Amino acid sequence: MRRVVVTGFGMVSPVACGAEASWRRLVAGKSGIRKIVQFDVSDLPSKIAGIVPTTPEECTDFFDIGQYVDAPDQHRMDKFIAFALAATQEALDHAQWHPADDLAQERTGVSFGAGIGGLPKIYENSVALFDQGARRVSPFFIPSALINLASGHISIRHKLKGPNHAVVTACATGTHSIGDAARMIMFGDADVMVAGGAESTIFRLGVAGFSALRALSTHYNDTPEAASRPWDKERDGFVIAEGAGTLVLEEYQHAKERGATIYAEVIGYGMSGDAHHMTAPPADGDGAYRSMQAALKNAGIALEQIDYINAHGTSTIPGDLAEVRAIKRLFGDYCNNGLCISSTKSATGHLLGGAGAIEAIFSIQALCSGVIPPTLNLVNADSECDIDLIPLQARKKDMEIVMSNSFGFGGTNATLIFKRGGF
Repeated sequence: MRRVVVTGFGMVSPVACGAEASWRRLVAGKSGIRKIVQFDVSDLPSKIAGIVPTTPEECTDFFDIGQYVDAPDQHRMDKFIAFALAATQEALDHAQWHPADDLAQERTGVSFGAGIGGLPKIYENSVALFDQGARRVSPFFIPSALINLASGHISIRHKLKGPNHAVVTACATGTHSIGDAARMIMFGDADVMVAGGAESTIFRLGVAGFSALRALSTHYNDTPEAASRPWDKERDGFVIAEGAGTLVLEEYQHAKERGATIYAEVIGYGMSGDAHHMTAPPADGDGAYRSMQAALKNAGIALEQIDYINAHGTSTIPGDLAEVRAIKRLFGDYCNNGLCISSTKSATGHLLGGAGAIEAIFSIQALCSGVIPPTLNLVNADSECDIDLIPLQARKKDMEIVMSNSFGFGGTNATLIFKRGGF
């Protein structure tokens, strides 16, 4: 089987625009969660979100959509696509991979998805249809909202003619996109794949919908940075967030021959289904357990070789406990003998379909830097969470292999395992 390595990555996150800037602020304990001011939230139970900074006052490394999408095209695509294009531009630049000849373009593909996609455009055009009639529906409505148009726009812009794949598995989307892309390279469908996920659902309908499920945090509207608190006894739901992450995956020999920098190797990918409930995991975390178990089997390594887990850790009451129970069941005594776990959603909020992609990047950055990002706001952990969850502050640790988990509505689970590069 062909080996798959990571040669580049890019990110748009609530913490910052850019992978390096996001990482720097993440390990410094900075939060990207703030009060929603873009629209009226007076009648919404949750009034906060992980919002991508768009002004220098919010963050010096802010997102300027004009750098990535021309003004006319901004009306032809939902924001999740713009985030995807920005993260991908950074990733390809980082990898120094810009295929110019037919063969290179044909051997480079895209695997990119979203959990919800263009919900804002669906809402806007629905309102226009209801208020003003059919003639007011935009001719760009359908292509602006389709989830696979993120992968489509990436393919078109960069002339990538290999596999063009879009994953839609709720909050596991980004992780599945990367795992699927790795397998395409392993089986020879491509030599290079652009893989990741994006999301942008911070508007009235999106927040109202998740609020109706009673899934969002509502107790910290006046202190938004304290709202996302995985495993803490005072947690009360996740914080909705937006952004995108992109990895450039490459067949090992292809990367070596062109002299690319190798940051990590994808050595394991596992999947499972809960077969349990639309939105809640089984209390024992059985699906998460089997997903991690499958990834370890795929990697062909012992569980004690995992140095760090970037947990799904959304800050929901049942979800956090289910994941901890799954980790304790799988890793046993090793949970208290060297295994480190943290949730970067404590800083970013939950990017839904984009979460797995940015968390895969954070996992790789942890490998490269020898620093584990912290779980912010973890002041008083649940009694069952008696394992090393890296509370409050980042920690230095030399690492060789890390794991990243993502779980989604419908009971879909995905796990990736990365080995440190530099070989």
